[in-house]
Amino acid sequence: MITPRLAWLDALRGWAAVVVAAFHVSPLVLGTGRHLRIFEIIDLGKYGVLLFFLVSGYVIPMSLERHGDLHRFWTGRLLRIYPAYLFAVLVTIGLGAAGIMRMPGQLAGETTASVLGHVTMLQDLIGTRGVLRPFWTLSFEMVFYLMVAGLFVWSRHHDSAGRREHGSAGWRGRDSAWWAAGLTIVAVCGLPDDLLGATAANRRITAVAALVLLGCVLGAYRIGLRPLTLAAGLAGIGAVTLPLLNGHATDQVTSASSGQATQMLAVMFAGTVVHRAQQGHLGRLPAAAVLTLVAVGVAVQVSPTVAVAVVATFAIAFLLRHRRLPGVLVRLGTISYSLYLLHIPVLAVIRHHTQQPLLTLVAFAAGSLAAAWAGHRWVERPAQALARRARVTAGVKAGTGTTGRVPVRAGRIL
Repeated sequence: MITPRLAWLDALRGWAAVVVAAFHVSPLVLGTGRHLRIFEIIDLGKYGVLLFFLVSGYVIPMSLERHGDLHRFWTGRLLRIYPAYLFAVLVTIGLGAAGIMRMPGQLAGETTASVLGHVTMLQDLIGTRGVLRPFWTLSFEMVFYLMVAGLFVWSRHHDSAGRREHGSAGWRGRDSAWWAAGLTIVAVCGLPDDLLGATAANRRITAVAALVLLGCVLGAYRIGLRPLTLAAGLAGIGAVTLPLLNGHATDQVTSASSGQATQMLAVMFAGTVVHRAQQGHLGRLPAAAVLTLVAVGVAVQVSPTVAVAVVATFAIAFLLRHRRLPGVLVRLGTISYSLYLLHIPVLAVIRHHTQQPLLTLVAFAAGSLAAAWAGHRWVERPAQALARRARVTAGVKAGTGTTGRVPVRAGRIL
């Protein structure tokens, strides 16, 4: 549950979800010509998504600290994202069967890669399109989860190996800065776009490998033996190879290049940099330098207007974090995940029945909000309640190979 002091993050989520939904409905309401003219000025879809990524980068390490062990963290994450995701998949398949939505061709032509991509949520970084286009962002979320968990494991291992010394918390705080800056620099190095997914056979192999990696990582964290958790941590960090080497394997995926995909991952680490600086585990000057570098990277890899808009929006929300924010945005933030997942199916149903712009806009707004509320109320909340009730006792004490809840100090992960 988001506390009042973090309501600004919910407000950002709510705003980002509305922007993404507006971006997708705008061709039907404004006309394709006007939509494209706006798109030439600013890609509102990427703007909204990068706000989501910043929020995730800020929140996910906090979630790991709160849960205190990797098994508990992953249980919470999977119950947070998968139920609504699977519900959206089922809704989309149902609408496809009814002839209202068109399924991606790869689902039939590359069934193994497509299905496994959906199971792991890594479909876009494998090179297959999701049954819903917005699913592409979940691939980056999953890579970030794997990397954060891996960095947590190795941070705890270094501490338990007797390498903790005065100032080590600050060094751990700087890890996120190194990742944000390093990924931004690497993004301009002419990365291959499709090294792991240039052909259907390669995509199938990559999809199987991704499933094995995810299964082994989660299994290792569940078992809790030190060698297994360390190996799982390395494997999780290694997930960075997907955006680095396979960020644009086919024209079916959303990121325009591996450089752009890598830069988007850097934005998530930038969110962690903000949190670390706020907590005093990273100096303001280094944090400002890294955040500036990441913003420049976004300007290069996405667009200058998107970079300016994202920085300005996040900065304004951060500066207003101690003030009362518009309740509608905060409430939208609580249903933002379902809104993000379900607004495309709602739009498809509306398009099937009318092309009238004003009616489309009204029906889309009402239908999307109703679907988001229902998805949050009947899918997300029960899953979250299940996560709270689950008595996870076999947590991983990272770096020691024992089980149980691990007390985690703020700033010790990244």
